[in-house]
Amino acid sequence: MNESLDDLLILEQLDVNLFRSRYHKENFRRSLFGGQVLAQALMAVSATVENILPTSLHAYFLRAGSSDAPVIYDVESVRDGNTISTRRVVGRQYGRPIFNMSASFHKHEAGFEHQHEIPSNIPTPEELIKERGLPTSDKHTKEQSAQGQPKMPVPFILLPVDKDLFVPKMGRKPEAYFWLKATGNISSSKIVHLSALAFASDLGLLATSLLPHSRNLFDTELFAASIDHAMWFHSSDFKPNEWMLYKTQSPWAGKARGFTLGSIFNRQGKLVASTTQEGLIRPSEALLKEMKP
Repeated sequence: MNESLDDLLILEQLDVNLFRSRYHKENFRRSLFGGQVLAQALMAVSATVENILPTSLHAYFLRAGSSDAPVIYDVESVRDGNTISTRRVVGRQYGRPIFNMSASFHKHEAGFEHQHEIPSNIPTPEELIKERGLPTSDKHTKEQSAQGQPKMPVPFILLPVDKDLFVPKMGRKPEAYFWLKATGNISSSKIVHLSALAFASDLGLLATSLLPHSRNLFDTELFAASIDHAMWFHSSDFKPNEWMLYKTQSPWAGKARGFTLGSIFNRQGKLVASTTQEGLIRPSEALLKEMKP
């Protein structure tokens, strides 16, 4: 099934503050894709807050989710203040928590403004497409398959500025730039747009922490999994099916963990979101022996 983002984000309300997912997308390791759980959890908490957009989320991935069963999202209404509301949510499968998240909502207020500028030397998506051809989700999965990698279809087109970005290459800086946009139609709801951005924010972060080490996430001698993920929404002035630039950089990796920062800009150069993620990048015993001097 080629699910649209709307399909993947839709939830069934079971009771007050209790929701259940309907569609489940696997990642390349045959477990639930973390970005989908993140996005569905944001949809769940947002359904319990009226007329306020989320401004941040802080999440932990506790167990690998299964694509064989729906996720139950149990939301707790922590506080509704004059301008800020707070929610917590636990995602469960088979009665066990696989995920938890806190989210903050802030009514619009005027204040000081500044932002990092979008890099000026980044080729546009049109320039990259002219050079390489039009990217598609099918092409992305075919390229993975051709390289002996498991397929990982996602409802986003990813267009790396460096076409060989995630191909293992020694000495590469732990920094990446890639354009992305959703495929197909998507709801006009701002909450859906922010949740779609949360879905996309899980793409490329952990992979960036492996860039200096001549490895990628599909390496069979590596176990990789997200541990925690945080995100701040600076603006809702974007559309998921229009090109956005994702800049990622990993300032540190060690002790079988990788840490990465991300900035997402809309096509006009506005910084719409910032992300952080830490995850396991655990080498196998055989690889550890190979790495020893």
